[in-house]
Amino acid sequence: MASQDVSQYIPLVIGGLIPLYVVLVGLTWLLHDYFVTLEDEIPYIWLQLHGGTQVRYYSIALLLFDTIQIHVFARPGITSDTLCSDMDPITRSAGSVLLWSVEIVMQLRIYALYACSKRIGAFHLVLFAGSITGFLWIMLFNYRKRAAEIADVIHLPLPGCPDVNQGIEWALWVPATIYEGFLFSFALFKTSQSTIMSWRKNSRVSLHSLLLRDNITYFFGIAVLLVCNNLMVVNVTHIPWFSYGPFHAAVGVMTTRIPSDKDFTFSAAVRNAAAPIASICFVHSEDSAA
Repeated sequence: MASQDVSQYIPLVIGGLIPLYVVLVGLTWLLHDYFVTLEDEIPYIWLQLHGGTQVRYYSIALLLFDTIQIHVFARPGITSDTLCSDMDPITRSAGSVLLWSVEIVMQLRIYALYACSKRIGAFHLVLFAGSITGFLWIMLFNYRKRAAEIADVIHLPLPGCPDVNQGIEWALWVPATIYEGFLFSFALFKTSQSTIMSWRKNSRVSLHSLLLRDNITYFFGIAVLLVCNNLMVVNVTHIPWFSYGPFHAAVGVMTTRIPSDKDFTFSAAVRNAAAPIASICFVHSEDSAA
């Protein structure tokens, strides 16, 4: 093997080995969080109407899929240019379903925070549809070029599919990141508005209550995860690719823990399942202003 091939081969091997270990860390973290919070699952997760149960179990299934897929592909003779090219959009689509489910929860949260404003709801619905369209277009564009991108290195004895990101691979999660920025900005504005009103009334607002009341940590956390995904794909940052394992685990943990706060958007619906959404929004807006 020539020196040029060795210099190319070593980073590819390291890039293939990192996901093998990191995905196990993500799976262990998610399963640990599941068993730690298992006794609280029925009263704080199942009875909430925000999709936390579905997201939790889907994230566990997704981590299991990631772990099996990465470790099976690491076996010699398994991968090929066709298999790696076809698996690339499958793994990304599976992860995007998890993200879109969480963003739907966030849309409902914003909708309630702004007193069920139809204009706010329609605005975010259009942005959400645009982020999905942008994701699908970029993914299909990359899929057509994926086989050619890995053709020169797929013959090397690598642990899994080659960690090669060229073209506009870096742009895949940009539409979702931009939309997440809008969601976080809307939540931050409403929280700031509520905090200013509390200060004017000389009522003390603790940092813990502030963060949990409007779930700012949830919105900010998802945005940070998307930014990290983008940084891993962009070659100029020199941040290695950790796989989607940590992202899926973090989304599952945050979706389970943070929105289970008693002040979540639709907690009033648990006590009165027949309550119309207008009354839920009214109650929530009154609680946020208090």
